[in-house]
Amino acid sequence: MSDKRKAVVLISGGLDSATVMAIARDQGFELHGLSFDYGQRHVFELQAAERVCEANGAASHVVFPIDTRIFQGSALTNDIDVPRGRSDEQISDGIPVTYVPARNTIFLSVGLGLAESIGAVDLFIGVNAVDYSGYPDCRPEFIESFQTMARLATKAGVEGQQITIHTPLVSLTKAQIIQHGLALGVDYGMTHSCYDPSQEGVSCGECDSCQLRLKGFKEAGSRDPLQYQ
Repeated sequence: MSDKRKAVVLISGGLDSATVMAIARDQGFELHGLSFDYGQRHVFELQAAERVCEANGAASHVVFPIDTRIFQGSALTNDIDVPRGRSDEQISDGIPVTYVPARNTIFLSVGLGLAESIGAVDLFIGVNAVDYSGYPDCRPEFIESFQTMARLATKAGVEGQQITIHTPLVSLTKAQIIQHGLALGVDYGMTHSCYDPSQEGVSCGECDSCQLRLKGFKEAGSRDPLQYQ
């Protein structure tokens, strides 16, 4: 058995979560990946999540199914057009239609259950409050509140174990995230970020997520290894 501290890492298969898993690995944690099949538009990100877990030597990878009827009104889960070609100002203005209702609250709650089950008090999530698309559940205030709740609502917390939600990317720009990941040896060619890829899984290059990713690589002075339509 490993004597490493265990950590649950929320892994979507995207650039940010792949970087977070590399950070957790670099810090010496035994990695337990957690992904979600929640009716998102495509399976490519879950395939990417599996690749990322394998590349980092994760001890386990759970894909948790969520009834698709839970998340309504989001372009990521319903028949609503994904915005394309938006300017930086438009991307940063308000909460976009790609917001999934209470997604990170639900994901972290499941992660908390898994953590307690395997004897972990550390959870990693790749939220970011700098280069992000206006999602309220990516802000530091939300994470701090959830951590407080986690310590109140669990046996581990009540018994004095300090449950910690790690957000190593929260104050970094996308370019800084990429630079950090490259320094840790992350292969971003195995990740998937696009909200609206082709049927073959080729990224569109025009949705908010693609644009933020491409801008990040450009500002990091590096080349995105993914192909685009």
